[in-house]
Amino acid sequence: MHNIYVNKGSFDIEYQIPKIIYSSLISYGLNTLFKILALSNDLIIEFKQNKEIINVDQSGANLRKKLNIKIWLYFILSSIILIFCWYYISMFCAIYGNTQYHLLKDVLINFGLDLISPLGICLLPVFFRIHSLINPKKRRVYLYKFSKFLQLF
Repeated sequence: MHNIYVNKGSFDIEYQIPKIIYSSLISYGLNTLFKILALSNDLIIEFKQNKEIINVDQSGANLRKKLNIKIWLYFILSSIILIFCWYYISMFCAIYGNTQYHLLKDVLINFGLDLISPLGICLLPVFFRIHSLINPKKRRVYLYKFSKFLQLF
């Protein structure tokens, strides 16, 4: 708020860049948490690949219990965060009515960054993987392993 006052209402992108980066990192962390809670493919695949026929009913009940816990945690956490963000933004805009334009610019810049950053994150492992597999005579195992490591992100 003070920076907007000092700049007489002009938008200072250099001042906003660290905040945009922090916001992107926080949203990446929350996105990772919600992916863990929402995606249950690993549990279902593990259940399907189970070779023991004896404990199918028991393992099916355990799978249902784990899925219910994950789904409830996901909906509870996402609802709490959504309500908190809605309340915070509505109070901020009610108190600081003249800064809504700056808030909208920050949100749009962060949204654009969140749309573009996965492109770079996904292309980086592909780049290393292609260079590790181009020449079959020269085995570049380290590049391939590095691309597998980058793929985790």
